[in-house]
Amino acid sequence: MTLGAVCVVGAGSWGTTLAASIALRSETRLWARSPELAAQINAVRENTRYLGGVTLPRALVATSSLADALSGARIVFMAVPSRGFRAVLQDALPYLGPDSCVVSLTKGIEPKTNLRMSQVIESVAPGRPFGVLAGPNLAREVAEGQPCACVVAMTDTAMAREVQAILHTKVFRVYTGNDIVGCEIAGATKNVLAIASGVADGLGFGDNTRAVLITRGLAELGRLGMSLGGQGLTFGGLAGVGDLVATCSSTKSRNRNVGFELGKGRDLNAILDQMNMVAEGITTAGPLCKIALNRGVEMPIANEVDSIVKGLHSPREALANLMERPARSEWDEEMFKGFMGFLG
Repeated sequence: MTLGAVCVVGAGSWGTTLAASIALRSETRLWARSPELAAQINAVRENTRYLGGVTLPRALVATSSLADALSGARIVFMAVPSRGFRAVLQDALPYLGPDSCVVSLTKGIEPKTNLRMSQVIESVAPGRPFGVLAGPNLAREVAEGQPCACVVAMTDTAMAREVQAILHTKVFRVYTGNDIVGCEIAGATKNVLAIASGVADGLGFGDNTRAVLITRGLAELGRLGMSLGGQGLTFGGLAGVGDLVATCSSTKSRNRNVGFELGKGRDLNAILDQMNMVAEGITTAGPLCKIALNRGVEMPIANEVDSIVKGLHSPREALANLMERPARSEWDEEMFKGFMGFLG
């Protein structure tokens, strides 16, 4: 594979991690917005800003020029936060080939438009094959070579297998699927739910509370996903329950850690000011709840996270609101039918 055949746009922790993994087998270009960061990566073989302590392969070439990064790129991985995804893709458009495949690594919803990233890709770069990568992939664990897995969801099966072949290693298993909608809704929702899980931890509650939030959060995630055309089995797989458990439980999870600090009583702006990476759940909570409202889908946990983010409820008030909801049957009939339909 020639230089530039694979490009990762976005040099945060996950973008750098994926680029480094690909570069173990093929020369790979990594676009960084900052010229200083790109120069540092090339000079010292380390992204000290977002992935300190991890040595990067020589075959990984960083650049702050989209023209250089995308030149001849057959597959382009977009690792840009949801709020800036459209702008960067628009800047990249003149350098994308007509058949370039665009794969989103971003687990969020675009503010204001309430669009998923695949919808943004279709809007900005129509006619090109596209897909998403999802699963429980905490960047540092992947970068350290710990056993991990993900799913690449695309409607183009042949292209999905090509992306799979590029990413698959002995320690990073890559599965293919075709449920783009389900994977994106799962990825966006789990970040919001992770904030709730962190809030509970910060308030001093234990494993039972976290398990309830994860389980009932999965129900919310599945209800919304299937209302939008997602497949029931997706939410029981890597993109669904797998990513949800990892993000809600791990101290490496940015969203869970933001929630933890909120539960401790800290101000949201103060928390974010101390972070050098994006917690997607903060900007996704509002758009996600608007999508659910438009679909007539109940998402009480996500709604309370949105209320906390907007300063309408304190963490304790939000948890009390959830516990005071009317008693009901555990299983949502439509969701149950969805799961059973896919299980045969």
